[in-house]
Amino acid sequence: MKTILLAAALFAPLPAAAQIAVSANDGKQLRPGEAPASRTPDSVSVIDIGQNPPRVLGTVRTSTSMIGPPTSVAVARSGQFALVTAAQELEGDHIVKASTLSVIDLARPSAPRVIQTLQASSGASGVAINPAGTLALVAGTGDDAISVYTIANKRLTPAGKVRLDYQSRPTDVAFGPDGKSAFVVTQSGGMIVRLAVAGNKVTRTATSVAPGMSPYGVTVSRDGRYAFNTNLGGALKPEGNPRRAPGGSALGTVSVLDLQSGQLVNSVEVGMIPEHVALSPDGKYLAVVVANGSAADPASADYHPYGLLKVFRVDGARLTPAGEAHSGAWCQGAAWSKDNRSLLLQCALTKEIETYRYDGSNLTRDMSATLKFDARPGAISTSLDR
Repeated sequence: MKTILLAAALFAPLPAAAQIAVSANDGKQLRPGEAPASRTPDSVSVIDIGQNPPRVLGTVRTSTSMIGPPTSVAVARSGQFALVTAAQELEGDHIVKASTLSVIDLARPSAPRVIQTLQASSGASGVAINPAGTLALVAGTGDDAISVYTIANKRLTPAGKVRLDYQSRPTDVAFGPDGKSAFVVTQSGGMIVRLAVAGNKVTRTATSVAPGMSPYGVTVSRDGRYAFNTNLGGALKPEGNPRRAPGGSALGTVSVLDLQSGQLVNSVEVGMIPEHVALSPDGKYLAVVVANGSAADPASADYHPYGLLKVFRVDGARLTPAGEAHSGAWCQGAAWSKDNRSLLLQCALTKEIETYRYDGSNLTRDMSATLKFDARPGAISTSLDR
């Protein structure tokens, strides 16, 4: 009887209110004082973010990496599969560069499965799936290229690469909502580069914009008019010297690019090391995860014992502060619930995902809804993210 009930639970559909978030958890990364024996396997967890409190539905082992942008997970709009990249892997006791791309079947969220493993561009980082679920792009920091894949029946087939400038270090890529364009962040190149997408053919265009110093991650507005990106090194300055925090590190920014004119139209200081930007499902709010020196050596002048989670109200190109909270340390990615009322925040230091409630102006951490992991959560996505 117990076996029958377990099988029924595995195959039962999720309730209508369910919303799936997929978290990539890195078990390789150690902090000072942690023994190599404390490492755990990398994993991917499927979380129901649509219920209160959220809960982990299922977990599967596969290669992941928290070093890189928190956009190394993409969930198809259908919610039936996810793609996860790993820019690093463990070789003996040493962490080395990797290029792993895994396809995760989510047909049964309580029992996710790895159904395909490929080798993408070296240093595989940000990954994106087009709205139709037929094309995927992977940014490779190690070989300055975007890997292109066609998708059919949850299976990926390599379809070439888009070569970028030498040592430009592409970290992230995002499709526009019509699927006809994609936008690449080149961290060392300091640019957002537009790609043209025609069917399965992806080509680089002549359009690129400098959004700030050391750009990192990107997302596109729901109407396709604007791109929002993080800049680890801060805003562009005529003298090339961004404003500094008291400890000496640059004050990172979020930039707004007008994709029609190809111009930088806004730049907002958010704090040291903005890791991630996550647009709410309705496009009205932008969450920004700021490390705030929380991963630094406690003896450093830049150190703070907490990170920052910030929310901005989006009105075209205007970003207005609309909520802020102190968070855990060394935080990575954030994901919205589809009603804009909850945010999941990955905090790697404590190996937790924190839950925040949001009422349009205030962020409040729900201490009773924290999710705990054996590995460090480092990237997260839902089918509504981008």
